[in-house]
Amino acid sequence: MKASIIIPAYNEENYIKNTLQMALGQDFPSNFEIIVVDNASTDNTFKVASSFRTVKLVREERKGVQFARERGRREAKGEILAYLDADSIPQENWLKKGTAYFYQPDIVGVSGPYEYYDARPLFRLSSLFFQRVLYRAAHLLVQDVLHKGGVMLGGNALIRASAMEKIGGFNTAIVFYGDDTDTACRLTTIGKVLFKNDITVRSSARRFRESNIVGITCKYILNFIFVLVFKKPFSR
Repeated sequence: MKASIIIPAYNEENYIKNTLQMALGQDFPSNFEIIVVDNASTDNTFKVASSFRTVKLVREERKGVQFARERGRREAKGEILAYLDADSIPQENWLKKGTAYFYQPDIVGVSGPYEYYDARPLFRLSSLFFQRVLYRAAHLLVQDVLHKGGVMLGGNALIRASAMEKIGGFNTAIVFYGDDTDTACRLTTIGKVLFKNDITVRSSARRFRESNIVGITCKYILNFIFVLVFKKPFSR
């Protein structure tokens, strides 16, 4: 099963090197490519990424992670599209474990938690527990009971390429909040999305440090509910 690792990046010169090193080091038995989508960066992201000669590098001038994800999708050749954030650090068996779920023909997407490696110990542990228990419970409720969608984290998501084609790609009308929920909702109209605790990716907690933790968590939850109920996010 061929795979494409797709990494949207905007001003990620300080993080993307580690991400690419771990992406290139994946223990995967089949062919896979790595695509970095430079989303109109103004720093040295393009230069750092271009130093990895086996990485395909494209530039998307329309700012927004959904534009970058969609550009990566259109460039990709793999049967499975594996999305990482530019500050994500996957384990070496992340791609192998994730793609293994797609041998079930009804599976169209797989996601899992973030482990915030640079957070304070209390937040790191509580956040991982919250995701592994409450996110997973929410996913089972929303998908298996209510049949409304599912939980998906965009920087730790593997999606069947043919499924993304069927639903028309990523919704570029959504700027940021609610983007992952929208993708999961549309995918579940044609198949099953999984949220698995063994598909965990280490990621930076810098966004939480730059904002109020409670406020940004509530914003994520509110937009999750709005997309499920009203088919559009509460905030941009």
